[in-house]
Amino acid sequence: MQRSAPRLTRILACAALPVMLVVAGCSSDSGSDGGSGGGAGDAAAKGTATATASATPSPTPTVEPAKFAKLPQACKALTAKTTSSLVPKAKNAKGTAAASSDLSHRAGCSWNGLEDKGVKGSQYRWLDVSFYRYDSEVSLGSGQERAQENLAKELGKVQATTGAKKLATTSATGIGDEAKTVTYTVKKTDEDFVYASIVARTGNVLVLLSYNGAGYAGAPTPEAKKIVEGATKAAKEAVAAVAAANK
Repeated sequence: MQRSAPRLTRILACAALPVMLVVAGCSSDSGSDGGSGGGAGDAAAKGTATATASATPSPTPTVEPAKFAKLPQACKALTAKTTSSLVPKAKNAKGTAAASSDLSHRAGCSWNGLEDKGVKGSQYRWLDVSFYRYDSEVSLGSGQERAQENLAKELGKVQATTGAKKLATTSATGIGDEAKTVTYTVKKTDEDFVYASIVARTGNVLVLLSYNGAGYAGAPTPEAKKIVEGATKAAKEAVAAVAAANK
């Protein structure tokens, strides 16, 4: 009985304490434990957020789709009526196709001939049309942008023609999305050849058209105005042929 007395005394003393102190003591202990538990919860939440952020894929780069997927048959891009009027005595009325390893991206055709007018001499004419199509690629840009870039390059090549005289560049209206006409003369075989070259873009396709002529054996040199008119007519047909090929 003597050994149990101290224990009984402690129990009675605890029971005599105010309820508020007991609750406060419990709350204090609970808060201490809760604080430790809350820290682990925050770390887990941060870990989950980080894992979620890492798992979210980066947006896939995109590029504007190319407008045209096909090129027209180059030798049929211009009507027979147009080619026969511009090159009256063509060696090959159907045109001579340019060599190409990929007709879906590069194609061309040309006509040339000498019209003999007897004592009035002879008239030579040469007509050429080329098509270049550009695909849209994330690393290179859209087909339209690439065509624009190459239009500037091709225009520069024409303007740098060796031996060109009276060279002039003007904007050509009504031909595709944008176009330039370059006129000049070049002395060849002792004759003055009059040139009109048109560099045009329609969507993601470049159309390069060149028309030139010369007079032989006393025949007069072609009028620059007539050469430009002929080149313009042919260039409009070539641009329209691109749209027709993609219907």
